[in-house]
Amino acid sequence: MVTVTNYAVGTNSEGKSFVKLILQGDLEMVQSKTSGKFYATARRCSITSTFDEQTAMLLVGKQLPGAIIKEECEPFDYTIPETGEEISLSYRYVYVPMEPQPAAAVKQPEPMVPILSTFSSNGKLVLAEA
Repeated sequence: MVTVTNYAVGTNSEGKSFVKLILQGDLEMVQSKTSGKFYATARRCSITSTFDEQTAMLLVGKQLPGAIIKEECEPFDYTIPETGEEISLSYRYVYVPMEPQPAAAVKQPEPMVPILSTFSSNGKLVLAEA
């Protein structure tokens, strides 16, 4: 499951504004390559939408079936907002919806087959001995 955590207004190449939803995946534990210690994180991505800002605001907190996956892409430069450091990345995170799984077919019980030797063949009641 992913959660809509926020929204943002962007501008397309034609100068028109649009609303994108900010999605966040489940909690993940990742091991630092430098210290070897684990830290908690969550994958994030954004998807474009046809919603206005008021509708997008109402969607914050909504959960969607799916996952955020790491996808290879052409290398691009990215500036880390906190440090201003510019790095080159060759992946991005994208949302992949999960199709609802069909309900498992209810297994019918095996038909009961009588064991004829347990029934009287002459129509008289005979109690079994213990």
